[in-house]
Amino acid sequence: MNKRVAIIVLVILIAGGAVYALTAGKKNKTDTTTQNAGSSNTSQTQTNQNTAATNTPASTSSVSIENFAFSPSDITVKKGATVTWTNNDSTAHTVTETDSQTGPKSDQLNQGDKYSFTFDQAGSFHYKCSIHSYMLGTVTVTE
Repeated sequence: MNKRVAIIVLVILIAGGAVYALTAGKKNKTDTTTQNAGSSNTSQTQTNQNTAATNTPASTSSVSIENFAFSPSDITVKKGATVTWTNNDSTAHTVTETDSQTGPKSDQLNQGDKYSFTFDQAGSFHYKCSIHSYMLGTVTVTE
């Protein structure tokens, strides 16, 4: 009798796992289809891709400071663009250029504070948080 119960439980677990695997696969296909269905979802797809790979340059003018990182860490903007950093951490941070160029240099940013800088020259501008020097980012400015 115990063998029969064990076999029944095993069959139920295997069947449940198979149903879960099939359902999860359909959900992922549905999410991808929904994201790619209309133009309003295109920017959401790009945002998700940039969040997943924060080292990939992005075409954006907003950078979030969260979890002790700049996100996205590398961005590309056109000459004359203004980039705005928003501190979403509960800890203070800065945005400080590291190349001795005319780049961003904020005061201490507390939670919710924003800092903006307009890039008037083409080139690559590296920056960090002067409080947490391992927090790094780059703004690439194109013509």
